[in-house]
Amino acid sequence: MNEETSQADPLVEETNILPMSDLFGKWSLQDIEYADIGLRRYILLRPYSDSRGKHSAKQFQKSEISSLERLVNRIMSPGKNSGKKEKASQILKESFDLIHKKTEENPVQIFVRAIENAAPREETVRLKYGGVSIPKAVDVSPQRRVDLAIKFLAEGTKNASFKKKTSAHQALATQLIGASEHDASTYAIRHKEEKERVAAAAR
Repeated sequence: MNEETSQADPLVEETNILPMSDLFGKWSLQDIEYADIGLRRYILLRPYSDSRGKHSAKQFQKSEISSLERLVNRIMSPGKNSGKKEKASQILKESFDLIHKKTEENPVQIFVRAIENAAPREETVRLKYGGVSIPKAVDVSPQRRVDLAIKFLAEGTKNASFKKKTSAHQALATQLIGASEHDASTYAIRHKEEKERVAAAAR
């Protein structure tokens, strides 16, 4: 075996790790535009299967899990959908169909734009000086920005649909469209701006 054939092709390996095909057999995951280049590495787009919590073994391994699956996991737990991943996946699928119907855009693009807009750039931490706790503004890492955006979108969906006439997929579609348009009345955008407002006051 010669040296060329003995070495693995990194491009082939990467392709095997991150297969690119349509989500739900409908929505392209390619040619997605990113306005926030700093988040591009952490918004992972690919069809997903149940990761079964494998990302919890290492601190930053969750960035290797599909961001779409991470949103499904947030919708799934905690609450009445806890453990019902198939149901949570169906909520995402139906919400994407509704988003396309309302916007005539690729719902994956709307999802990426919503994450970018809902990701706070600053937040506060508590520092103690001589027993006195003082808030201090800090920059948010790209990974945590994506984490918080997904959290806000899932919480907004739950708050808008739990014990309400609005179904979960309608609430999720509204949250994603609103966040993608930077609508200040959307739960995710409202909480993002609140975090940044508090951080600005603590500078």
